[in-house]
Amino acid sequence: MTASPPRVLIVAGSDSSGGAGIQADIKTVTMLGGYAMTAVTAITAQNTLGVHAARVLDPELVAAQIDSCIADVGVDAVKIGMLGSAAIADIVADRLAATGVPIVFDPVMVATSGSVLADEATVAAFERLMRLTLVVTPNLPELATLAGAKIHSDTDMLTAARTLGARHGCAVLAKGGHGPSDQLTDLLVTADGKVTSFTNRRIETRHTHGTGCTLASALATGLARGRSLPQATQDGIAFVRAAIAAAPGFGSGAGPLGHHGVRSAVNS
Repeated sequence: MTASPPRVLIVAGSDSSGGAGIQADIKTVTMLGGYAMTAVTAITAQNTLGVHAARVLDPELVAAQIDSCIADVGVDAVKIGMLGSAAIADIVADRLAATGVPIVFDPVMVATSGSVLADEATVAAFERLMRLTLVVTPNLPELATLAGAKIHSDTDMLTAARTLGARHGCAVLAKGGHGPSDQLTDLLVTADGKVTSFTNRRIETRHTHGTGCTLASALATGLARGRSLPQATQDGIAFVRAAIAAAPGFGSGAGPLGHHGVRSAVNS
């Protein structure tokens, strides 16, 4: 039985501008009625125009943050985002292997602005984490890299998601936002091969900074509440779309979402 409010541990990097990373995660979990805890992996200096500086934290410090939260407060679900190094990915896997709670892994490789956030060694270290994960949430470029596939259609997307899930024994939520169509399709492929599609009209806007972080954190919060994976996914997508619609219009690049403007976000 989960706690009330449900406890969500976020393992991710900090975004100084508040649009993505730990900051977006905390806003999402809070708006959805969860209790957010954090293990910060990296500090970045960024805004809507890009990442201007970054410093990865010591892996032992990341591990200590995780240990401190789990040992005292406890945890009902985990969201993983930017890791910053292969060593951090490995030590995070060490610490989370025995938790027994749902883990949502957003395999962050490139920021919305185009800045690279994971080198080849870090991406290679994702393999072990995905084996511990309930669901991994790649966008199309990330899915192509992780599955070793070229994606030119929804059929390619489904095949790559099935390949990735079968390889690691996890569900895959393949996000279609990078596709060219006005109709966006996200595909949830569970570990047993069941496919659920979520299709929505694209919202034309430049304010999409932090959408991946927000969706993964919303999904983790839903799972922490005991939602099924398909229901938590549907709720998470709805939350992201509402936050995009409520974007405050800040910045001159890829602007942040309006988490604060999503009303009646908490589901009982």
